[in-house]
Amino acid sequence: MFIIHGLGADGHDFEPLVPALALPENAHVRFIMPHAPRLPVTINGGMVMPAWYDILAMDLGRRVDEVQLKKSAERIQALIQEQIDQGIDSQRIIVAGFSQGGAVAYQAALSFPQPLGGLLAMSTYFATADSIEPAEANRQVPIEVHHGNFDPIVPETLGRSGVERLKAMGYNVNYRQYPMAHALCPQQVNDIGKWLGERLG
Repeated sequence: MFIIHGLGADGHDFEPLVPALALPENAHVRFIMPHAPRLPVTINGGMVMPAWYDILAMDLGRRVDEVQLKKSAERIQALIQEQIDQGIDSQRIIVAGFSQGGAVAYQAALSFPQPLGGLLAMSTYFATADSIEPAEANRQVPIEVHHGNFDPIVPETLGRSGVERLKAMGYNVNYRQYPMAHALCPQQVNDIGKWLGERLG
């Protein structure tokens, strides 16, 4: 399972999630949590920080540097391919992302040319909905989208908008909302554990 962190964090950010998922010992799940490069981020005054892409404006549509986003998605796809080359069945590979990492996860998973096991988008938005070239191999990929209805960073309206775009494109999406801000909550972690068990069981 790949977990792609959010803006300003790093790959260690989601390490505490792993034991909290309470997966069975025989689940044989490998967690890969890559680190974003350090980039200047326009909305943060040009400050250099871990970022998968530059965010140009905090408007409702989240104007972003799509070239950088797609470059990051290609990097994740290369890491996925490395796992496949090592003998992992592509349909046992889950791609998850939180916030900015979720936007990368959408792009990486939906345009990957081999069928994946699932896509989990958390507290995020579908930044490349207008430009993505979806891969036929992942037209049926199970998609789980989670959002907090008190999120002050990525408003839930953006998360819901992404879900509606996905449905309009023919994807089957399961949407869950939680009484939380821009974070994860215990009920959500429990739901993720169950969903992973279903996908990889």
